[in-house]
Amino acid sequence: MTVTTPKTVPDAPDRKRSLLSRLPIVHQVRQSMGIQRFMLVAGLVVTGLFILTALLAPVIAPYGYSQLRGDDGAFGSQQAPSADHLFGTTVGGYDVLSRTIWGAQTALSVVIVAVILSIFVGVFLGLVSGYFGGWLDRVLVVVCDAIYAFPTLLLAIVMSIAISGGQSSLWGGVFAAAISITVVFIPQYFRVIRAETVRIKSEAYVESAKVVGASNARIIFRHVLRNATRTLPLIFTLNASEAILTLAGLGFLGFGIEPTSAAEWGFDLNKAIVDVSSGVWWTALPPGIAIVLAVLGVTLVGESLNDLADPRLRGRRRVAAASGTVAATSVVPGGAQTAGPAGLGGLESGETFGDDGIETRP
Repeated sequence: MTVTTPKTVPDAPDRKRSLLSRLPIVHQVRQSMGIQRFMLVAGLVVTGLFILTALLAPVIAPYGYSQLRGDDGAFGSQQAPSADHLFGTTVGGYDVLSRTIWGAQTALSVVIVAVILSIFVGVFLGLVSGYFGGWLDRVLVVVCDAIYAFPTLLLAIVMSIAISGGQSSLWGGVFAAAISITVVFIPQYFRVIRAETVRIKSEAYVESAKVVGASNARIIFRHVLRNATRTLPLIFTLNASEAILTLAGLGFLGFGIEPTSAAEWGFDLNKAIVDVSSGVWWTALPPGIAIVLAVLGVTLVGESLNDLADPRLRGRRRVAAASGTVAATSVVPGGAQTAGPAGLGGLESGETFGDDGIETRP
């Protein structure tokens, strides 16, 4: 008679908990420990606030980014912080708090456009170069190395002047900064994807796909691409902070977006230089702190994900917890040593026992 044991189906809360623990960010938080978890959580909180501020700027900003007048008349120039203007007003008469909040929206737009463009172009070139090789691979490697040698900010200035003459509208300035950053970021994605493609194309499942007659396009986009893009989130987070700094550098040097078209932190810092020398501190502090916090949050997330992706950089406590408890036994040439009738204490006192358990003395 055969007895069948019914299969146990996990409860719905357990299934939801297991699915939740496998989400990308939740998995990394559970995997981290100690200072790594603190850095990751702090970076996620700061980055989340930055994204929420950018998305909700029309709701939480008390005024528009180019608004100069309110219900009581003009705001005035270089007004000190008050109930109507928590961070005061700029030399141009704009509300500092409102322009700082709206500046997060501009920075987020540049990050999204620049990183998406560079990912698509860099990943495509890396797949083609690594898979086909030959003269095309050599040419692309040389070109990407040459582009990578250009300074990011210098290239951004050149692209900004070429696209919009140095002063631009919202989307003109966003695309000027995004395209310049894209050109610099492409070699980074190209190198990573090309190296992974060269390694993956020699795997057995790729060779099997070739044997059954799969086309090169199917192999590249169905088999190679899926396994070669696992490290892209790490590069994305590390490059996003550089995109914010490049946009701020353009605005600070006077090649950014016009204040009537959009709010930009670097432009506001440039206009606040004279204010600081005159003792007006409130026009420079908010946009400067916003740049620091945005870059710090994204950098903390990127560095934490990079550490967690490398097993050698994980915390020692995590490794010790995963290794389990080591048994109190020793291995000798004759096999594993076991305790006799007197227990482990007998072994420690110098007494030895034979295979039959009878005590023997030297």
